[in-house]
Amino acid sequence: MLLVLGAEQLLRMALRLAARLRVRPLIIGLSLVAFGSTAPQLTVSLQAAYQGAPDVAVGSVIGSNIFNVLVILGLAALIVPLRVSRQLVRLDIPLMIAASALVFLLATNGELGRWEGALLLLGMLGYLGMVWHQSRHYARTYPAPTAAYRSAARFWSTTLLQVFSGLALLSLGGHLLLLAAVEVATDLGLSERIIGLTVVAVCTSLPELAAALLAALRGEREIAVGTVIGSNLFNLFGVLGLTALVTPEPLSISPNALDFDLPVMLGVAALSLPVFYSGYRITRAEGLVFLALYLAYGLHVVAFTTGMPLAERLERMMLLYVLPVLAVVLIYTTVRAWRRQH
Repeated sequence: MLLVLGAEQLLRMALRLAARLRVRPLIIGLSLVAFGSTAPQLTVSLQAAYQGAPDVAVGSVIGSNIFNVLVILGLAALIVPLRVSRQLVRLDIPLMIAASALVFLLATNGELGRWEGALLLLGMLGYLGMVWHQSRHYARTYPAPTAAYRSAARFWSTTLLQVFSGLALLSLGGHLLLLAAVEVATDLGLSERIIGLTVVAVCTSLPELAAALLAALRGEREIAVGTVIGSNLFNLFGVLGLTALVTPEPLSISPNALDFDLPVMLGVAALSLPVFYSGYRITRAEGLVFLALYLAYGLHVVAFTTGMPLAERLERMMLLYVLPVLAVVLIYTTVRAWRRQH
């Protein structure tokens, strides 16, 4: 209930801010909504790192980014096909892929130290500067605010108060659900890596899920997509960067994360580019494919951790059949879209 109420309030205020600042709703989704919805992720990662659970701190970011793309965009596309702007395809999604590759590259030595954290935070500052530049560019082309918004003091006082209250509701709802889910997972004997990749990742992504689904239901497709892409960038640059910078010990990266989880995160980020490029939208069929891929990923993680033979069969099926077919389809649709545009 808190998540739904917070998402509703934050969405309404985001649209008011977009009109007042004369920027596209996409810019608000990439910045304000995305930044606010990653607050639970930042809190959890910092707490986990300080309590000596780096697998939870890192795994929750990796799992959250995978969940955001495959599940949130998949569910939102089932509600209404999501149209994607050219800006996302040409700039923001390639930046998300580059950020995922950078984290993978920095983690190859088995840890993320303060220098790596500082580098990621520099990337965060660069991304915020880019968003600010975009907002100034579009402000020149968008109409001036109407008379209803001309009282600046009253507008900013009421709007910012409601924005912060919406963010507080989202954070509180996610925190309460996270506490309960982690307690249940611990009682079931799940490892830190699995708790981080699944339970913590899903719970910390619930604010993004609530905001994106509500935006899709309201027809605000740019906010729905922008929230997911912006949240992933904030997770990689901001959450991992700040956590690695301020914690006393470097964040250790488990071999399983290097061999499987980080490549999957990078692959999911790369997958979104050809899907978005072919038609500049996500159809309901593509949304179902996203959800099916996440189901296969979740089954593999659980089966591998518990030693079930299903993990090996799933991995063989994905490598020999599903991924090659998916690659051929994506290459075909991308080439066809390129020819149509050129």
